Amino acid sequence: MSSSVTSPPRDRHDLPTELPPDAGRVATGIAIVLVAQLMLVLDATVVNVALPAIDTDLGFGPASLSWVLNAYTLAFGGLLLLGGRLGDVRGRLHLFEIGLGVFTLFSLLGGLAQTPTELIAARALQGAGAAMAAPSVLALLTTSAPDQAARNRALALFGAVSSAGASIGLLLGGVVTDVGSWRWTLYINVPIGLAVLFLAPRFVRETPRRPGRFDLVGALTATLGAVAVVWSFIGTPEHGWLSGRTLGGFAAGLVLLAVLARTEVRHPHPLIQPHLMRNRNRVAALAAMALVIGANLSMFFLVVQYDELVLGLGPFETGLAFLPFSLGVFAMSRVTPWLITRVGPRRMIMTGTSAMVVGYAWLSGITATDGYLGAVFGPVLIAGLATGLVFMPVTATVLADVEPEHAGSASGLLQTTQQLGAAVGVAAIVSVYAAGAVPGEFVPGVRAAFLTSAAFSLVAFLVTAAFLRPQRTPAPAAEREPEVMAVADAA
Repeated sequence: MSSSVTSPPRDRHDLPTELPPDAGRVATGIAIVLVAQLMLVLDATVVNVALPAIDTDLGFGPASLSWVLNAYTLAFGGLLLLGGRLGDVRGRLHLFEIGLGVFTLFSLLGGLAQTPTELIAARALQGAGAAMAAPSVLALLTTSAPDQAARNRALALFGAVSSAGASIGLLLGGVVTDVGSWRWTLYINVPIGLAVLFLAPRFVRETPRRPGRFDLVGALTATLGAVAVVWSFIGTPEHGWLSGRTLGGFAAGLVLLAVLARTEVRHPHPLIQPHLMRNRNRVAALAAMALVIGANLSMFFLVVQYDELVLGLGPFETGLAFLPFSLGVFAMSRVTPWLITRVGPRRMIMTGTSAMVVGYAWLSGITATDGYLGAVFGPVLIAGLATGLVFMPVTATVLADVEPEHAGSASGLLQTTQQLGAAVGVAAIVSVYAAGAVPGEFVPGVRAAFLTSAAFSLVAFLVTAAFLRPQRTPAPAAEREPEVMAVADAA
């Protein structure tokens, strides 16, 4: 006859201090892939504050200068789904190394560029490398964590570096442009990339390969469809929403995505598993992510210009002005693993998106006579704290109940949504701003633009409230076995 006794929760201070033999290896591996993720994300904005210097040095025209940013975004967003599936089939560590190698090589060649064409081509190939590496980063994190507590911590750190990466890119770009040259915004990737390539095979385990026929039609339609949609969005501020270029691009993208959807339900080894899109919680989380990213990126776009054109800040000072955002994200990442086990993802996302509405509504009131502390500091800090609160539970919801063999595809789907959200957000806010702009003045048009960012956040709140079901949260960390907690703390 046996009996079971429920032990009282252990206090963290009563847990053993000795870690399992491979705890250090796991923690180091997670740190390595997170460094790579930060590098891939911040490269989308690190050259922003250097654009005037790039224009002066290489002789870009006003229309072509934007492609220094757009070439990276277009290749990154368009190839993410393909990169995720390739990682599932060929091995995630293997594809991570290939993608990071391509990214590092073309960072070097971009820094050496002598013509606009050379720089734009290098930026596009950087984006292609990032698209191969990025889905594997998230998949490696989720499969390396030994338990749910460690997985939550890894996802919180992933959310922190991903959501704060854009603002860190602005700060880093300002520093290296002021003390050196715009070329160092690209050169700085080279030693970091080489270090990660050297260390990753020593601390990160390869995932099993998943043999099967490759979905060539799905790969082509997903890539070309995503490229067409992103290309159409990033061109709307210049060409307009009803131009032939914009409508034609959207039409082509929708046709290609329709072919993709039809292919995926018939193919025995689809690029995107149809069941991933049948989960109501996952679809709601993806929509919330796109809206939040769109609101944030549009905020970066407008606040950078306000800081430089109205407040007269230089490149370094402009980057420094976003430090409250980054600090807010990283501060929140310390508590989100604890919060998600107590209140659940739905409440966290709703709280964060409602705070964003407040922050962007506050920004909509800025004037030409305001100072940084009175008009910018508070809203930027609120946006950072709110983003840190939202990003981890959204990511966890998207990846919940995903089979290990499909983790790369789910990661690619999440990050494609982020890129589309960024493109939509910037295009929408720039169009709204332009409608109310006054030549020679920056502030007119800002109110409507920031209220549009607030509307994005409000829609994210409503989508979460209406469609994201409350989820049963994992047991509190204190109730787990000591050995599991020790590994989780190391990770």
